[in-house]
Amino acid sequence: MKRFAVTPVLLGFLAFTPGAFAQAAKATPATAANAPAPEVAKARMAPPVKGTAYVEVIQGPPKKVGPDMVTVSKVKNTSNAPIAGLRIDEYWYNQKMVQVTGDTQRVRAPIAPGEVIEVTTKSPVKPDLYKSTMMMVHANGKVTAKGVKKFTDEKK
Repeated sequence: MKRFAVTPVLLGFLAFTPGAFAQAAKATPATAANAPAPEVAKARMAPPVKGTAYVEVIQGPPKKVGPDMVTVSKVKNTSNAPIAGLRIDEYWYNQKMVQVTGDTQRVRAPIAPGEVIEVTTKSPVKPDLYKSTMMMVHANGKVTAKGVKKFTDEKK
Protein backbone atom coordinates (compact mmCIF):
# COMPACT_ATOMS: atom_id res chain seq x y z
CA MET A 1 0.00 0.00 0.00
CA LYS A 2 2.78 2.41 0.83
CA ARG A 3 4.41 1.76 -2.51
CA PHE A 4 1.47 3.29 -4.38
CA ALA A 5 1.54 6.45 -2.28
CA VAL A 6 5.30 7.04 -2.71
CA THR A 7 5.29 6.65 -6.52
CA PRO A 8 3.15 9.75 -7.38
CA VAL A 9 5.14 11.91 -4.98
CA LEU A 10 8.45 10.75 -6.48
CA LEU A 11 7.24 11.28 -10.07
CA GLY A 12 5.94 14.75 -9.18
CA PHE A 13 9.31 15.69 -7.67
CA LEU A 14 11.25 14.42 -10.72
CA ALA A 15 8.99 16.39 -13.07
CA PHE A 16 10.11 19.72 -11.58
CA THR A 17 13.78 18.87 -10.92
CA PRO A 18 15.25 19.67 -14.42
CA GLY A 19 13.92 23.22 -14.25
CA ALA A 20 15.50 23.79 -10.87
CA PHE A 21 18.96 22.66 -11.96
CA ALA A 22 18.96 24.10 -15.47
CA GLN A 23 21.44 26.89 -16.23
CA ALA A 24 20.72 29.88 -18.37
CA ALA A 25 22.71 30.06 -21.59
CA LYS A 26 25.41 32.71 -21.59
CA ALA A 27 24.77 35.43 -24.12
CA THR A 28 27.75 36.31 -26.31
CA PRO A 29 27.66 39.82 -27.70
CA ALA A 30 27.97 39.89 -31.47
CA THR A 31 30.16 42.91 -32.08
CA ALA A 32 32.06 43.97 -35.16
CA ALA A 33 35.35 43.33 -33.35
CA ASN A 34 34.92 39.58 -32.91
CA ALA A 35 32.62 38.65 -35.82
CA PRO A 36 33.94 38.70 -39.40
CA ALA A 37 31.85 40.23 -42.16
CA PRO A 38 29.45 37.75 -43.79
CA GLU A 39 31.29 37.77 -47.14
CA VAL A 40 34.64 37.12 -45.40
CA ALA A 41 33.16 34.27 -43.37
CA LYS A 42 31.68 32.77 -46.54
CA ALA A 43 35.00 33.11 -48.40
CA ARG A 44 36.83 31.36 -45.56
CA MET A 45 34.63 28.28 -46.03
CA ALA A 46 35.95 27.65 -49.57
CA PRO A 47 38.63 24.98 -50.08
CA PRO A 48 42.06 26.37 -49.09
CA VAL A 49 45.04 26.95 -51.37
CA LYS A 50 47.05 23.83 -52.24
CA GLY A 51 50.65 24.47 -53.24
CA THR A 52 52.00 28.01 -53.51
CA ALA A 53 50.04 30.86 -51.96
CA TYR A 54 50.69 34.51 -52.83
CA VAL A 55 50.64 37.38 -50.35
CA GLU A 56 51.63 41.04 -50.16
CA VAL A 57 53.39 42.22 -47.00
CA ILE A 58 53.85 45.65 -45.46
CA GLN A 59 56.50 45.18 -42.80
CA GLY A 60 56.46 47.85 -40.13
CA PRO A 61 59.64 49.20 -38.54
CA PRO A 62 60.90 47.12 -35.60
CA LYS A 63 60.59 48.84 -32.23
CA LYS A 64 62.19 47.99 -28.91
CA VAL A 65 59.46 47.46 -26.33
CA GLY A 66 60.92 46.45 -22.97
CA PRO A 67 63.06 43.34 -23.42
CA ASP A 68 61.61 42.55 -26.87
CA MET A 69 62.02 43.76 -30.43
CA VAL A 70 58.46 44.06 -31.78
CA THR A 71 57.62 44.07 -35.49
CA VAL A 72 54.06 44.64 -36.72
CA SER A 73 53.39 43.42 -40.27
CA LYS A 74 50.27 43.55 -42.42
CA VAL A 75 49.65 40.61 -44.74
CA LYS A 76 47.14 40.57 -47.62
CA ASN A 77 46.06 37.34 -49.32
CA THR A 78 46.33 37.85 -53.09
CA SER A 79 45.59 34.20 -53.93
CA ASN A 80 42.24 33.05 -55.33
CA ALA A 81 41.48 30.83 -52.33
CA PRO A 82 41.79 31.10 -48.54
CA ILE A 83 45.16 30.44 -46.91
CA ALA A 84 44.91 27.97 -44.02
CA GLY A 85 47.49 27.58 -41.28
CA LEU A 86 49.78 30.50 -42.11
CA ARG A 87 53.05 30.51 -40.13
CA ILE A 88 55.36 33.51 -40.06
CA ASP A 89 58.96 33.14 -38.87
CA GLU A 90 61.12 36.18 -38.17
CA TYR A 91 64.87 35.67 -37.89
CA TRP A 92 67.29 38.30 -36.54
CA TYR A 93 70.94 38.29 -37.63
CA ASN A 94 74.08 40.04 -36.40
CA GLN A 95 76.58 41.87 -38.65
CA LYS A 96 78.35 38.59 -39.45
CA MET A 97 74.98 37.27 -40.73
CA VAL A 98 74.72 34.66 -37.99
CA GLN A 99 71.22 34.05 -36.64
CA VAL A 100 70.94 35.52 -33.15
CA THR A 101 67.23 35.33 -32.20
CA GLY A 102 63.76 35.04 -33.72
CA ASP A 103 60.05 34.42 -33.27
CA THR A 104 57.27 32.35 -34.84
CA GLN A 105 53.62 33.35 -35.08
CA ARG A 106 50.71 31.31 -36.41
CA VAL A 107 47.46 32.58 -37.87
CA ARG A 108 44.82 30.10 -36.77
CA ALA A 109 41.85 31.26 -38.86
CA PRO A 110 41.91 30.94 -42.65
CA ILE A 111 42.70 34.18 -44.50
CA ALA A 112 40.10 34.92 -47.17
CA PRO A 113 41.15 36.19 -50.61
CA GLY A 114 41.73 39.95 -50.41
CA GLU A 115 41.65 39.94 -46.58
CA VAL A 116 44.31 41.90 -44.68
CA ILE A 117 45.54 40.67 -41.31
CA GLU A 118 48.02 42.10 -38.82
CA VAL A 119 50.74 39.90 -37.33
CA THR A 120 52.98 40.94 -34.43
CA THR A 121 56.31 39.19 -33.84
CA LYS A 122 58.30 39.63 -30.64
CA SER A 123 61.96 38.60 -30.47
CA PRO A 124 64.22 38.95 -27.41
CA VAL A 125 66.67 41.84 -27.74
CA LYS A 126 70.30 40.78 -28.12
CA PRO A 127 73.24 43.22 -28.03
CA ASP A 128 74.21 42.86 -31.71
CA LEU A 129 70.93 42.78 -33.66
CA TYR A 130 71.49 43.99 -37.19
CA LYS A 131 68.89 42.77 -39.70
CA SER A 132 65.70 40.71 -39.73
CA THR A 133 64.17 38.40 -42.32
CA MET A 134 60.64 37.01 -42.49
CA MET A 135 59.74 33.62 -43.95
CA MET A 136 56.22 32.26 -44.45
CA VAL A 137 54.67 28.86 -45.04
CA HIS A 138 51.11 27.56 -44.86
CA ALA A 139 49.50 24.23 -44.07
CA ASN A 140 49.38 23.08 -47.70
CA GLY A 141 52.60 24.44 -49.19
CA LYS A 142 54.85 27.44 -49.47
CA VAL A 143 54.09 31.15 -49.55
CA THR A 144 55.48 33.63 -52.05
CA ALA A 145 55.56 37.02 -50.34
CA LYS A 146 55.94 40.34 -52.11
CA GLY A 147 57.05 43.31 -50.03
CA VAL A 148 55.03 46.44 -50.86
CA LYS A 149 54.57 49.95 -49.47
CA LYS A 150 50.83 50.00 -50.22
CA PHE A 151 48.43 47.16 -51.02
CA THR A 152 47.16 46.90 -54.58
CA ASP A 153 43.49 47.57 -55.20
CA GLU A 154 41.76 44.78 -57.13
CA LYS A 155 38.63 46.83 -57.93
CA LYS A 156 40.26 48.73 -60.82
